[in-house]
Amino acid sequence: MRIVITGQTYYPAANGQAVFSVHLAEGLARAGHAVMVIVPSERQQPYAVNLHDVRIQALRAVPLRPKYPDVYFAPLPGAQVGRLLDAHQPDIVHIQDHYPISQLALAEARKRGIPVMGTNHFLPENIVHYVPVPAWARRYVSRLLWVSVRRVFNRLQLATTPTATAARILRQHGIRIPIYPVSCGVRLDRFSPAPSIDRAAWRRRYGLDPERVVFLFVGRVDLEKRLDVLLRALKLLPREDVQLGIAGRGRYEQKLKELAEKLGLGDRVVFTGYIPAEDLPALLNSVDIFAMPSEAELQSIATLEAMATGRPILAADAQALPELVENGVNGSLFRAGSADDAARRMAQLIAERERWPAMGAASLQRAQAHSLANTIARYEELYAGLVRATQPAVNPAWSVAGG
Repeated sequence: MRIVITGQTYYPAANGQAVFSVHLAEGLARAGHAVMVIVPSERQQPYAVNLHDVRIQALRAVPLRPKYPDVYFAPLPGAQVGRLLDAHQPDIVHIQDHYPISQLALAEARKRGIPVMGTNHFLPENIVHYVPVPAWARRYVSRLLWVSVRRVFNRLQLATTPTATAARILRQHGIRIPIYPVSCGVRLDRFSPAPSIDRAAWRRRYGLDPERVVFLFVGRVDLEKRLDVLLRALKLLPREDVQLGIAGRGRYEQKLKELAEKLGLGDRVVFTGYIPAEDLPALLNSVDIFAMPSEAELQSIATLEAMATGRPILAADAQALPELVENGVNGSLFRAGSADDAARRMAQLIAERERWPAMGAASLQRAQAHSLANTIARYEELYAGLVRATQPAVNPAWSVAGG
């Protein structure tokens, strides 16, 4: 099958949508499909490259600096997208968002009779904090943002989103097409328990204490991740034998460092910076508990990866995280935004040290149901079904050209 995937972000970005898009594209390529990805160029200049058997077409783009230095916008990409569809002759187009390149891919695909489906990774909470409006106006901004999602997604033939919670959110905001929950998936070939690693050496490599109980967060260090809650919880936890690692980079990093200093946390919190992909499985295996305080997760690939290494999980009781974490089974959920409750749950987990192996085993069992191989197979089923359903509308000339 010939597939085009479009979106606002892809490798080398490390946000959830980018990670999923890379996993999807490369997984489909490994399964024998011809995959093209169309995205804005993080180099600003257009380029084309084959990476892990995926054809990446990066369109000329401009960075939205200084406010959003890691966001790139491709001006007037319509003609380019149409030409790329003509060149690749896809059987299906799969958009990953409602932004300009995906909007134009939808329009150009419909002209050519190509079926189009989409995956939603969007929540206004990931954006609204950075919009320069008063706090009271943010709910109105959120409503406007959902309008733009509806305008695009209700023109698709079907949509997917990572969890049942995420599907419910889409329906609540007026998405009327069929919606299927499909996990983002986790690479179990990379993330798995590794009891033989030198845990102390891996901790020292990233400035973490080999002797302390270590909670680790991995992800974007941005406002909506609510890492301030973990810092305040650590302050409320009167124990010097506990350390929090914050792994990643983002716009909120400096403010968090200032908060940590104000709270007097000292070496009880460590900002490791970005963790290279090749180091992440071992680092996860070296820590005791994974922490995800975010209130804006439609699934959380980082949490799935930690679960796949057999870690107990401390997570906010918000959005889709309760689909991954069950109190007392594979970790603990704390009341979203509450440092008091987070501190209480941290203390409870520390006190239950003898149960960590059972919690880790439960995490691993749950993660195995989210195998990336299962995710790829499900998308192959959805693609095939859409292609069969729309076969009469396919351009006859393309059918001949495709054999």
